[in-house]
Amino acid sequence: MPNAERFALHRPELLPALLRGEQKLVALMSIDRRSVPAGRTLVEGDAEHPFVYRLMQGWTGRVRTLPDGRNQYILIFLPGDLFAVKSMFVNRHPDSIVALSDIVVEQIDHRKLRDICNQDPDVSLRCAWQLVEEERRLHSWIVSLGRGSAEERLAMLIAELHGRLVVSGAIARDAREFYLPMTQSQLGDYLGLSAVHINRVLKAIRNNGIATFRNQRMVIHDLDALGRVADPLRDFYDRTNPAFGGDASNGHES
Repeated sequence: MPNAERFALHRPELLPALLRGEQKLVALMSIDRRSVPAGRTLVEGDAEHPFVYRLMQGWTGRVRTLPDGRNQYILIFLPGDLFAVKSMFVNRHPDSIVALSDIVVEQIDHRKLRDICNQDPDVSLRCAWQLVEEERRLHSWIVSLGRGSAEERLAMLIAELHGRLVVSGAIARDAREFYLPMTQSQLGDYLGLSAVHINRVLKAIRNNGIATFRNQRMVIHDLDALGRVADPLRDFYDRTNPAFGGDASNGHES
């Protein structure tokens, strides 16, 4: 059953349509499912792509590779997310989407989905919502890259991933450990840090008793402390949502 909490900051009057749209997309996309191994590029940057996806298992990441080979990870998609929604709107994707782990996806041709959106406002609203949510995350991440310290950026990333996994039902609300299928180098590519710097900041949060990353497992030792470190960079929704290490007394309502 779709979780209303996944639609952060939604207008209450939109919730019934968002939930209906979610259920309709599940039915539409479940007929075309496939598995993709870790490391495979699912969507090529600077190229046409025919599908919109729903991620069922595993993690994917949107990444841009610079001419000299440097990478910048832009967004991470987790189970339950729609991705490559841009296929309905652009004739070439500006960035690639890669499988960070072995994944299972459901897919639908962008032309078919666009036709359905034209006929069904519930599906159209749910697809639009995915873009709204990605924009919200990107706004926080721009602030993070522009103004955050390395430790604040890392704390924000860990807290966001934990919260999203909780809200999607992938992990329990009291879970303090989760699978994070990224290397230290990939984390550095997301955070805008060198290999030496990401190693240093991972060691710092471990020594401070906040979290430990080892063998693709992230263990949070103190979720409240993690949230406090991340707070300066976060919008008020994440900052006040307990699933993200936020303080519910600051006014968040589930």
